[in-house]
Amino acid sequence: MGSGWSSEEERQPLLGPGLGPAPGTAWRSREAAAAAAAALPAAAGSPGRVYGRRWLVLLLFSLLGFAQGLVWNTWGPIQNSARQAYGFSSWDIALLVLWGPIGFLPCFAFTWLLDKRGLRITVLLTSFLMVLGTGLRCIPISDLMLKRRLIHGGQLLNGLAGPTVMNAAPFLSTTWFSADERATATAIASMLSYLGGACAFLVGPLVVPAPNGTSPLLASENSRAHIKDRIETVLYAEFGVVCLLFSATLAYFPTRPPLPPSVAAASQRLSYRRSFCRLLSNLRFLMIALAYAIPLGVFAGWSGVLDLILTPVHVSQIDAGWIGFWSIVGGCVVGIAMARFADFIRGMLKLILLLLFSGATLSSTWFTLTCLNSITHLPLTTVTLYASCILLGVFLNSSIPIFFELFVETVYPVPEGITCGVVTFLSNMFMGVLLFFLTFYHTELSWFNWCLPGSCLLSLLLILCFRESYDRLYLDVVVSV
Repeated sequence: MGSGWSSEEERQPLLGPGLGPAPGTAWRSREAAAAAAAALPAAAGSPGRVYGRRWLVLLLFSLLGFAQGLVWNTWGPIQNSARQAYGFSSWDIALLVLWGPIGFLPCFAFTWLLDKRGLRITVLLTSFLMVLGTGLRCIPISDLMLKRRLIHGGQLLNGLAGPTVMNAAPFLSTTWFSADERATATAIASMLSYLGGACAFLVGPLVVPAPNGTSPLLASENSRAHIKDRIETVLYAEFGVVCLLFSATLAYFPTRPPLPPSVAAASQRLSYRRSFCRLLSNLRFLMIALAYAIPLGVFAGWSGVLDLILTPVHVSQIDAGWIGFWSIVGGCVVGIAMARFADFIRGMLKLILLLLFSGATLSSTWFTLTCLNSITHLPLTTVTLYASCILLGVFLNSSIPIFFELFVETVYPVPEGITCGVVTFLSNMFMGVLLFFLTFYHTELSWFNWCLPGSCLLSLLLILCFRESYDRLYLDVVVSV
């Protein structure tokens, strides 16, 4: 897929000259599509075949995303223990989280690699960076300053794996899955990374004791050593999991199937340079990209300081962690369910997003007004806080795979990796700026609550004004008939 393959022969489009849409255009008439369909079997060998091994490829990629999210969120849930064991400062803890969005700075290098060299080379490089990153964190060194630097370096390398695991899901689904499975495959591949970050809220606190959770009979030095040993157990376990996934990927992760699963998978795409020109000049794409990047970037930054936001309303750090966990898990489940629904009833992506962001706007407004109960007199209870926060996370997180599919449909024939690379880069830049700003101005966060309903409402209006199109779907449905 994309404008290039791993060999010169593979770089030729599977649809012969005159059979696919001209570069930079899409099918505009049923007559042209029917003419191409009549000549297609002789040129492309009956496209539309799917292989059972596609689920293995999807599983490996999804597990890699899960591991990347788990490693990225290693330190947040155990930050108090990490402070005592390694002497981390508040800035260190914030920077360990910031390495995720910082890793997106070379995002377009990975999209270029995905477009030119295909899925296998890109995924192998990504998993190798994760091996190096998790390995650096495990080097046994007694010098705490050097150890902290190695941990930061490891988190940066893991952050560099983010562009692939976040961007390549639509590319993988188009390459391996038929038109009636693409949204589901995109949802599974993109949601598992978020699920990995959520599971870190369970793994870390279950294995690593809090500073005040050790036996009072132990001396302070013994307590610190015990916590450090448990943290290193987590680091070694994550290193082992990543090495196992790298070995599995090295053993079997083909670039593409022998025959394409759909006409869209076989068609020629725009070049890397022309793709960026098309994206930046497409006002509809820029509109929907902002509708994705702004609220999800704000929500990611808001989630990172959720415990600080909930402290004034007397919610503990543990409860804040559970709220974050269930909001992500719920978003993953609902996101996959919505994607499956979109596969069954095609051409409904805009309607699904309108419903999700209507719910997100109402949930975020409910949460914000609840926190101002002294003015609004709304009941401020654990149930209302849990419900409003979890519903907000469910509505926003479940919109991610739907957005990805809509992006690809809107700008087809721009390659999927480039399209999603641009929007995830924007979202991570929003999140990174917010986290950096909050690192220095975190004493008063009530204003931040109003950013959520404001961004969700803005996105809802952008989606409402957006004119959807399904050029890729039209190609598959009409030409394949």
